[in-house]
This record gives sequence, structure tokens and C-alpha cells, in this order.
Amino acid sequence: MALTVRTDDELERALTVLAAAEGTSRQEIIRRAVLERYERAGHAARVEDSADRMIERWGDVLHRLGTV
Repeated sequence: MALTVRTDDELERALTVLAAAEGTSRQEIIRRAVLERYERAGHAARVEDSADRMIERWGDVLHRLGTV
């Protein structure tokens, strides 16, 4: 698949520096950044879901512990 990404001077510099430092292409830098962000977003959602379940199950106990 092809995708055109519009960049500004700041992004161009960052891509160039990162690609040179990592010995990879600018395309690979963008690919890794998007996938990393995707993974973090999924992780944050899983943590939030887990916290909601724990609060549902243990919220009353936590409240009582906090008021002792």
C-alpha cells in the first residue's frame, strides 16, 4: 500500500536524524512510531478496563480502608 505523508521542516529533520542514527529508512521510523502508539493505546485501554473491574469488585473495601 502507498501513503503520502505531508511533513514540515521539523518532522523532516527529525525523520532524517532518526533514520541516520538507527540505520534505517524514514518509512521504517514512521512505521515503528505508529505501531508503538497503537500498542500503547491498547495497553492503556486494557489497564483502564482492569481498574474499572477492580473498583467494581473491591471499591467498598478500598473505601472502608481509606476511612479507617
